[in-house]
Amino acid sequence: MNRGARWTRGRARFVRRLAVAFATLLLLSALGLSTLVSMLTGGSAAARTGAPFAVLVALGLVLAGVLAIAMRRIGGPLGDIVEAADRIAAGDYAVRVVEHGPPSLRTVGRAFNSMAATLGSHNELRRQLIADVAHELRTPLSVIQGRIEGVIDGVYPLDQAQLGQILIETRMLTRLVDDLRTLAHAEGGSLTLHLEPTDMAVLLHEAVDAFSAEMESGQMSVQIRVPPDLPLALVDPLRVREIVINLISNAVHHTKSGGMISIDVAPSEHRIVVTVTDAGTGIAPDDLPKIFDRFYKSASSRGSGLGLPIARDLVAAHGGEISAANRPGGGAIFTFSLRVDD
Repeated sequence: MNRGARWTRGRARFVRRLAVAFATLLLLSALGLSTLVSMLTGGSAAARTGAPFAVLVALGLVLAGVLAIAMRRIGGPLGDIVEAADRIAAGDYAVRVVEHGPPSLRTVGRAFNSMAATLGSHNELRRQLIADVAHELRTPLSVIQGRIEGVIDGVYPLDQAQLGQILIETRMLTRLVDDLRTLAHAEGGSLTLHLEPTDMAVLLHEAVDAFSAEMESGQMSVQIRVPPDLPLALVDPLRVREIVINLISNAVHHTKSGGMISIDVAPSEHRIVVTVTDAGTGIAPDDLPKIFDRFYKSASSRGSGLGLPIARDLVAAHGGEISAANRPGGGAIFTFSLRVDD
């Protein structure tokens, strides 16, 4: 028996059971009405015939009609929901029910459709995530496999240069796995933050120092502007450093040779606002709404597509917000906020 036949049979079985329940209710109601009439007429033989009996039959027919209408109005929508639930359980997330019947059942149908849409969206995201992870893992693994096979076959010499290339790819794999773990903890709400009062000026200078070699080779300069009376931020310094590292790395990649990267910090209503501005070409309008999506990469991107999503989730874990925009004169602007230490 195919799946469609099972669903149809299950729906028919549900409607039959509902009909039996209504028939039982009808029988009990008729017996109760008969008993009531018998009590009112004193149970005489004459009362069991004639007008009282006709009234009993008429009332029974009216009750049967009312119950039949109710069964049709309630049984149909309920049967549709049961059938759709079976299809959802079988993995068909595209199923939807027609919102009909009494108001309460229409509300249930509307909620069911919303649930089905959410489940379908989550299932699609899960599939896309698996495909994206597989794609990102394939490149470094292919390079490692090719290098090792080349060494074994004698194509490449077994020297420090070859081992160094393999080490670089293994580090890329480690970074990717660490990024995925951070993203999973952040999105799952299980990320543990160790909050402490932090001097943002010191943290920013340490993050910039990590890119000193790249900035020097690209003839870039950086300007950090922090007001002298800036309050301490109540953050996890390691996680905030990761946010800043991701944004600076993005800025270094897109800034042209000889350009300047600006990092501005300012207090704003019990928060600290950090702005990172690069001197690149800016963000394409089509890319702007998607740059914080997992694994989304523009045509010029070289990373895994996880840096900005991680920055977004880490900022959210701190109770802040992050946004991106284009600077009118050219370049991209990333802004995020953090809580101050009250």
